[in-house]
Amino acid sequence: ALLPKQRQTLLFSATMPADILQLSDSLLTNPEKVAVTPVASTAEAIHQELYFVEKADKKSLLIHLLAEHRMGSVLVFMETKHGADKLCKTLCKENISAKAIHGNKSQSARQQALQHFKSGEINVLVATDIAARGIDIDQLPYVINYELPHVPETYVHRIGRTGRAGANGKAFSFCSSDERVQLKDIQKLIAKQIPVTDNHPYPSNGKLNTTVTVKERFEHPSRRGKNTRNRYIYK
Repeated sequence: ALLPKQRQTLLFSATMPADILQLSDSLLTNPEKVAVTPVASTAEAIHQELYFVEKADKKSLLIHLLAEHRMGSVLVFMETKHGADKLCKTLCKENISAKAIHGNKSQSARQQALQHFKSGEINVLVATDIAARGIDIDQLPYVINYELPHVPETYVHRIGRTGRAGANGKAFSFCSSDERVQLKDIQKLIAKQIPVTDNHPYPSNGKLNTTVTVKERFEHPSRRGKNTRNRYIYK
């Protein structure tokens, strides 16, 4: 409200999901759009793997992967603040050094946790998407999507924390049966099937059916209260 009417406004965003586009429409007038890379592109230097696992076994699978790959530094993404704190407590009980950053943490607490992670004082940084925006960590080898994001573009943003500046990186994603809507949307966006790793101790019971019905899309928590019909085409 305090800005002059005659001004130049520029908006920058790592991704352009529907809510950001709506924000853009409310702030900008006939803007020119400049895209550095397509929103759906994932770096070739990032090796992606998908793990089908029951929700109750995700903690055990995470601990298994930390040990199997000897992950000295890994960024783990969660959907909620409560979930991030809870997972941190679980890891600490297993003598795995971890800290969480999310919107309820003070700026100083987030900066301290990030500094401890960069210096190697802690091995695992558990983050929500809001807190992880703009994080730049040199030579980060691993990113794990403990929970799949509800916005497909966020997947690209998350795994883009690794494989930076010419370095190689690995991105592991966990998918439980109730996350198949997100998985289908992510794979549609990036126009590729994420390679599945079946050889792990906590496989999902039976073959996970990734076929999503129209009803499931509309009833999925991430779709409620949104104009879903304008965003998705069903075949």
